[in-house]
Order: sequence, then C-alpha cells, then structure tokens
Amino acid sequence: MLHEQRLQAVHEAIRAAGGGRVADMGCGDGALVRRLLPDPAVDRIFALDRSLAALARLAASVEPAVLSSGRLTLLQGSFTGAQPALAGVDVVAMVETIEHVAPELLSAVERLVFGALMPGAVIVTTPNQEYNELFGMSPGQMREPGHCFEWPRSRFRAWAAGVALRSGYSLQIAGIGLADPHRGCPTQMAVFRRCEPSSATVDPREEAC
Repeated sequence: MLHEQRLQAVHEAIRAAGGGRVADMGCGDGALVRRLLPDPAVDRIFALDRSLAALARLAASVEPAVLSSGRLTLLQGSFTGAQPALAGVDVVAMVETIEHVAPELLSAVERLVFGALMPGAVIVTTPNQEYNELFGMSPGQMREPGHCFEWPRSRFRAWAAGVALRSGYSLQIAGIGLADPHRGCPTQMAVFRRCEPSSATVDPREEAC
C-alpha cells in the first residue's frame, strides 16, 4: 500500500514538473519505470542502478520493443560518479535511494545531480525515522539492512533546504502515507525545482502530515 502511494506521489510530481526526459536513479527492479512507460508526458526514461541483477530483472519485465526503441535506457553505475548519458535530463527521481548512500558521500551525490546534471526538477523520497515505532520497530532499527541511515523529518528538511539554497532550487517538502499527528508520515518527499539562485525558496510545509 505505502509502496503504491509512494510511486503515485512521485509520478504526479514528475508530471507536474512537465515530464520529458526522466532519470530514475536507484531504479532497482523498475517499479517506477514500468509506471512511467505508458505516460505520454514522459519522452525517455534512463534507469540507473548499481546492481546489474536488478537491471536484468527490469529488462526482463518490459517488452523487448521498449528497449530496442531507445525510449528506455538501462545504465549500471553509482550515484556519485560522472554519468554522461544523463546529460540533459529534465527530471531526476531518487525514490528510497539516498538512505543507501553513506552520509559522507551525499555531497558527491549532490554535486552530480544538482551541479553536473542540473535538471529542471529533482524528486527525492526517503523513510521518516520517527514513524518506525508505529511499525513495531525498536529504537535504532532500520527498515532495510542496506540502509546507511534513516532521518527524522527535521534532519531531512535541513539537508534538503541546504541543497536547495546551495544549488539554486526551490523546495517543497511533503509526506506520503498515513499521517500520525506526532510522527508525521512514513515516507517523506522533497521536490526541488530549478530557479535562479537569488529566487531560491524553501516551503517548510509537510503536505498531508
């Protein structure tokens, strides 16, 4: 249920940003990619992941004609190194991705996405640590073994606001999933929109939370 809500929220944000050429960084098995493929607002999709096995599963899940048409491009690589194939993308989506990156490497991710690629919009989702207790988790426990961190809402807002102001993007923060009056929503989402540095703004509202 939460997974579907997350995909829907990200898809809506991509459409609101105008679609076009979309990069799904950390695409995994391709749930977002398969959702975007039928959307006429999305011209091309670039699916990037570190796992060749995940990319192979994604390739096997779509029609061969999709790959041969060039509308979907699969890329194996990291979120911190140069990605020339992604030059000129309009939207970058990082869905439940940044928590898999070591905190000391987040600045490299920022340089790649916001400094080198400079898309018109960037959409980032990540778990809300405060909500974990409602899942019956113990303090300090993470939702997946591969997570390097899980942030509370204040930490995510602070990181996103810093990125926006350094990079010349406006920012909106939203929540995804059933809201708790004290702990917010299980997933938090940041939507960055590129603008002139002097007009970069931060909207601190957490929609639906």
